[in-house]
Amino acid sequence: MSTDGGNMGRKGCLFIVSGPSGAGKTSIAAPVLAALDRISMSVSLTTRKPRAGETDGIEYHFIREEDFDRRVRAGEFAEWALVHGFRYGTSRTAIDRAIEGGDDLLLDIDVQGAEQIKRAYPDAVSVFLLPPSREGLEERLRGRGTDDESTVQRRLEAACREIASMAGYDYVIVNEYLPAAVEQFLTIVRAERCKIVRLRHDDLGRRLASFGVDR
Repeated sequence: MSTDGGNMGRKGCLFIVSGPSGAGKTSIAAPVLAALDRISMSVSLTTRKPRAGETDGIEYHFIREEDFDRRVRAGEFAEWALVHGFRYGTSRTAIDRAIEGGDDLLLDIDVQGAEQIKRAYPDAVSVFLLPPSREGLEERLRGRGTDDESTVQRRLEAACREIASMAGYDYVIVNEYLPAAVEQFLTIVRAERCKIVRLRHDDLGRRLASFGVDR
């Protein structure tokens, strides 16, 4: 694992990754998490029941409706949304704990959720994954073999709506060749980790003082 950015004390960074279904978010996130230290996937809370093969605390934190209600009233979510009849939310406490502890979090989230996160955490870094073309996206969606024609068309329409929001993101990666897209994502993380604004003031002060320089 890489130790990029670990030579100076810094706050953690929140990385938002969005993109239409079929853009390859999971395919890119997995090698990024494997290549870098001190970065993990944010685990959302949801009111839906676990599916076959899902484990509480791994894919999601599965909670009851009344517990979700309580957390909403208490302001515990950095963002939450109703999706297909179930609610999903991101814990503000989990984000704050990671950032203060110097660890990075990766959020796989839709454009509406990304807007909420950006309002709550303006320093969050947003990355949009773009399929190489509409034709390429359609081919990927059909290649799954799990959706009927009407579902494929709905997903394509939803993808176009999401792509229209791309200009509001900090970075865009065209996922045409997966290894290249992964390397671009890694470059973004490494560069963001080196930003002066992410360094802890006390550590920066000590470093400067060691050279006889006042902050």
